[in-house]
Parts: sequence; structure tokens; C-alpha cells
Amino acid sequence: MARALIVIAAFLTLSVPAALAAPPAGKGKPESPGNSAAAPGQSLEQNAAKACKAERGTSATTIAAFKSRYGTNANKANAFGKCVSGKVKKAEAAQAAEQAEENAAKKCKAERGTTDETIAAFKLKYGTNANKANAFGKCVSKLAKAQTSS
Repeated sequence: MARALIVIAAFLTLSVPAALAAPPAGKGKPESPGNSAAAPGQSLEQNAAKACKAERGTSATTIAAFKSRYGTNANKANAFGKCVSGKVKKAEAAQAAEQAEENAAKKCKAERGTTDETIAAFKLKYGTNANKANAFGKCVSKLAKAQTSS
């Protein structure tokens, strides 16, 4: 009886950490780990650190190349931090540009209106090709550029 309890205790001791280590269904790694957008529940910094860790690699050659690329001080020891901060800045800029474009599209849609007269005036104002069919894209581009430059 004591032997059976020891075997059961050992089994439970080994199986509980394994069960806790496995992610729940659908909660594994993001589809594309190289993307700069934050995975659900993770910050830009966490994703950037993961990307930099993967880029750094584990061999002496890849680590040396990584330090050479990102390091800025005498011994290149700051390479990882520089990599993470650079990736975060790029991701933040991409998010800002995406947000500006989304806001610009909403403004252009509102400006275009729904009546034939307002649509015609909108096409006349922004359209540049023969049939003025590119008016919406030109409007969005103009407003998004204005928002990101200010």
C-alpha cells in the first residue's frame, strides 16, 4: 500500500508541472513571430525582446554579428537593448501611421457624404485621374500625411 502511494505521488509530482507548462488550446505562440504587431496580451517591448533574442541566435558567430549590428558602445554590450528599443520605435511608428490612416479614412468618408451632389463635389476636389475615381484614396493619403507630419 505504501509503495502504491509513493508511485501515485511521484506520478502527480511529474505530471502537474507538465500540465501547467502546456499552453491552453489556441493560446500558443503567435502565428508569425517576426511581425512587429503586439500579440494579444503582450506589449510591444515583449514582442521586440523575443524578436531580438531570435535574431541574436545562440552561436558565437550570430551573437558577434548581432553585437556588431546593434552595439554602439566600446564592447558592443548594449546591442540587445538597442535592438529592442529600435524595434519598439518602429512598431510604435507603424501603429501611429495605421491610426492616422484609419482616422483619415473616416474623415474622408464623412466628407464624401452620401448624396450624388456631395460625391460629385468630393470627386472634383480630390480626384486626379480622368474619371476622378481615385478621389477617396487621394483624400486619405493627403489627410494621413498631414496627421503624421504634425
